[in-house]
Amino acid sequence: MNSTSSSPLSYHLAPRRPKLKLPAGACDAHMHVFGPQSRFPFAPGRSFTPCEAPKQKLFALHEFLGIERGVVVQSNAHGLDNSVTEDVLTARKGRYLGIALVPVSVTDAELRRLDAAGFRGARFHFMRHLGASTPIDDVIAFGNRISDLGWHLVLHFEGAHIHDLAPALLRAPVPVVIDHMARIDASLGIDQADFRKLLELLRDDRIWVKVSGAERVSRKGPPYTDAIAFARALVEAAGDRVLWGTDWPHPNLTHVPDDGLLVDLLESIAPTEMQRHALLVTNPKRLYRFGAGT
Repeated sequence: MNSTSSSPLSYHLAPRRPKLKLPAGACDAHMHVFGPQSRFPFAPGRSFTPCEAPKQKLFALHEFLGIERGVVVQSNAHGLDNSVTEDVLTARKGRYLGIALVPVSVTDAELRRLDAAGFRGARFHFMRHLGASTPIDDVIAFGNRISDLGWHLVLHFEGAHIHDLAPALLRAPVPVVIDHMARIDASLGIDQADFRKLLELLRDDRIWVKVSGAERVSRKGPPYTDAIAFARALVEAAGDRVLWGTDWPHPNLTHVPDDGLLVDLLESIAPTEMQRHALLVTNPKRLYRFGAGT
């Protein structure tokens, strides 16, 4: 889509207030910012056009939900120009960090500049709706270039791809974060081959997973009860390598999720205070290297 106009709002204008009180220092480890287009135009040739979702809306949502830290993931809609994400990091220096979209040919100088700006990793996708993908072997090789920065790789892929990608992921020289529970299909059940492969990958200490995306893996819709068992199993399998995010403003969904509901799902996903503290505070602080006092 190449229209300069935005899509209808994909985020809830009045989410419910969560019943669950989040721990101090809670981190939303996966969300996006879109626009405003007058300052940050969408990328030519992008595969989708989202609604405008500027940083002020994000900050207000986080304050409402009780979230103190964030990791902004650069979106395909803005392409390889990471300035929209960098703007958020500048506005909340130290409290918000970023994941960049870069080609594997990016210069070392640009990687160092992004690191100084607060970026902590690079994301690569293997989703048909997002267009062509970088070959996985090239992505893994790129890991050698970001290792000295302390960065990690972030992979977003369709569930069925996990079997083809797994051997390469186990060769990665840096940590690998798998987005949205590997986009498994909840309707196929907890014993499905795709999810078993994900659990198998998590035996390797380099592999992390986001238990975000209940609204994406669910096939029943709100309140996404069919997704809970998967997220909870991941927390139990790798409690020190799980992350969570809202995925605000929820691009490319057929419905508008309630972010207050997504927060309250955490009580079922990570039932104990210790599990939630690891998921929301300890793990993101360790992986993203949030500084003391931020």
